[in-house]
This record gives sequence, C-alpha cells and structure tokens, in this order.
Amino acid sequence: MNIDIDTLTNEWDELSREYSELEDCNRTYIELLEQLHSHQQKCFNEIKHQRYRMNQICASLRQFKNVQSPDEKEKIANLEKNTIKRKAQLHEIEQSLPAKSGRYLRIILGDVNVSILNRNDKVRYKDEYEKFKLILNVIGLLMAFLNLLFNYRVLELSYIFLLVWYYCTLTIRESILKVNGSRIKGWWRAHHFISTVAAGVLLVWPQGEHWQLFRKQFMYFNAYISVVQYLQFGYQKGLLYRLKALGERHNMDITIEGFHSWMWRGLSFLLPFLFVGYAFQAYNAWTLYHLSYEPVDAPWHVSVMCGLFWVLFIGNLTTTLLVVPEKIREKTKERYRLISMGKSMKLRKMMKQNSISENDIDIAAENSVVTNVTSSLEDDGEKKCN
Repeated sequence: MNIDIDTLTNEWDELSREYSELEDCNRTYIELLEQLHSHQQKCFNEIKHQRYRMNQICASLRQFKNVQSPDEKEKIANLEKNTIKRKAQLHEIEQSLPAKSGRYLRIILGDVNVSILNRNDKVRYKDEYEKFKLILNVIGLLMAFLNLLFNYRVLELSYIFLLVWYYCTLTIRESILKVNGSRIKGWWRAHHFISTVAAGVLLVWPQGEHWQLFRKQFMYFNAYISVVQYLQFGYQKGLLYRLKALGERHNMDITIEGFHSWMWRGLSFLLPFLFVGYAFQAYNAWTLYHLSYEPVDAPWHVSVMCGLFWVLFIGNLTTTLLVVPEKIREKTKERYRLISMGKSMKLRKMMKQNSISENDIDIAAENSVVTNVTSSLEDDGEKKCN
C-alpha cells in the first residue's frame, strides 16, 4: 500500500494534537496528586486533633462518676454515646487514608506505601488473597498424599519448601491487609509466623531414624489440615458474602485457619473439625517429646518442633475458647441488627402502600444504623472513657 508524504504529515500533526491533550491531562493529574497529598495531611491532622480533644473530654468525664442529678446523668450519657459514635466515624475516615506500614513490612519491603485507597481495589486484593490460600491448600493436599504414597526425599523437600514459601507469603500479604483495614486477630498472624519457623526447621531436619518415625504422622496431619482449611474456606466464603450483603461485616474481613468473628452462625459444623486439628497438634508435640528421648541421639530439630507444636496447640485452643463467649454476646447484637433491618424493610413497604416520603425512610434507616453502631462499640467506648 502506497502512502504519500502529505498523508504521513497529516497523521503526525493529528498525533501531535493528541499528545498535547495527553500533556494537559498529565498536568491536571499531577496537580490533583499534589492536592490529594495536601488533603491527606490535613485529614491526618484533624483526626489527631479530634482524638486529642476526645481524650480530654473522656478524662474530664471521670470526675462525674458519682453525680446524682438526673439532668447531669443524661448529659454524661449523651457525651459518652457521642464519643463512641465519633470514634466509629473517625475509623471510617481512616479507611480512606493511607496507613503506615508495620515494622515487619518495612524490614521486608522497605519504607514503601502499601495502602490501597480505592475500596474496590481493596476488595479485589482480599479476594486474590483468598484465592491464593485456596489454590495452595489444594496443592498442599495433593503433595501430602503423594508423600504418603512415595517416600522420596526430593518430594519431601519440595513439599516442605512449599510450606516455607506459603507461610512467608501469608505473613506479608496479611500485613498488607492489616495496613488496609483488615481486622484479623493478632494470634492468627502470630500463628503464621510460628508456622514459618516450623517449616524452616523441617526443611533443615536431616533424614534419619527420627524423621522417618515422624514423617508419616506429619503428612497425615498436613493432609487433614488441608481438608479442614478447604471446608472452612467454602463455609466462611459463603457466610462472609451473606453477612456483607446484609451490611454486617467489613469488606476486608478474611478467612483464617481458626476462628473469626463472622463464623458464629452454624459454627457447630466447624468447631469439631477445628478441635480435632488442635488435638492433632498436641499429639504431634507428644510424639516428638518421646522421640527426643528414644531413639537416642535425637537431633535438635525434634525438641524445637515439639515446642512449636505445643505453642500452636495452646495458642489455638486458648484463643478459640476465649472468643466463643464473645461471639455468644455478639449473637444477641446481630439479632437486634436484623430486627432493625426488618423495620426498615417494613417502612419501605409502607411507603409504597401509604406514599410515605423517601426522606422519612432515610431518616429512620439512619437512626437504626446509628443505634447499631453505638451498640457494637459501646463496650469499647465505656472502657476508654471510664
């Protein structure tokens, strides 16, 4: 195809005009970035100011504990409720602002900003994290079965190296999720750090009599844990989707190897599997304890793995037993939330039947939401103000 020079010149002129538009767009983008940084700093300063003033108010409220006047009691109660609501409002504002990385992320990644400001991107990252766990659990289950069928050192080391990489990656991803508002409990993050250390010890455990005596039990344990995690993932994923649809949970809540705040409904299905897994950890520790004495000349890996399994067993069991009563109390609060949602739906139905204004519906729904926020944060607010 023959093209004359005039046609090429015209195309270049058109491309130049488009480039000028690109430069204008980029200039606007840079200006908006500078404004964004300025507004972020202003928000941080205002949040700090709000918290400082609220702490002063809470400290001053302590001297009014023994007041007798009904009017003063009512004013104190209103101040405490307003403080609780303001803390919830500040928390929501903070979710839209970048957060500083923790010490672990700064050591691993350096001083980089890992905050995800867009809500959809946060949810997408969390979903990728869940898919990563699911895929690695399925691969781990298959490799555990292969190690049960074939006793090859290369296959063993490949599987253990996979565990090291998996738990190391989990600790990094969970730290990023924590920066972006995930409410994963501290023990479950510590659980993955301990599991990383345990996998590292297994990786350097020399092949010998002690390893061969423990090897089959360890592979059965990992196969069982993989199955439990797969069942738990499916159950939690569906439950979390339902609770998010009802507006009861945060977008950055995650599934974990243990117990989480939105697992209470129908928890009787999963608790037996979890407790059997904890018992298996205790059994591993007991077996390793005996192996450290007989056969003789046990390597140091046996004693270290014994201690790590004991720590995991005690931590998992204690955390679960402490959280279950808390979930029983939250079950009552969730009932009131559902009642409030039911009232809102009735109001909308009345609007269709009796032509109630949309503004009245929104006011009623807002009052219901404020009541729910106050109820869910009341305990924490009373502790800090009293």
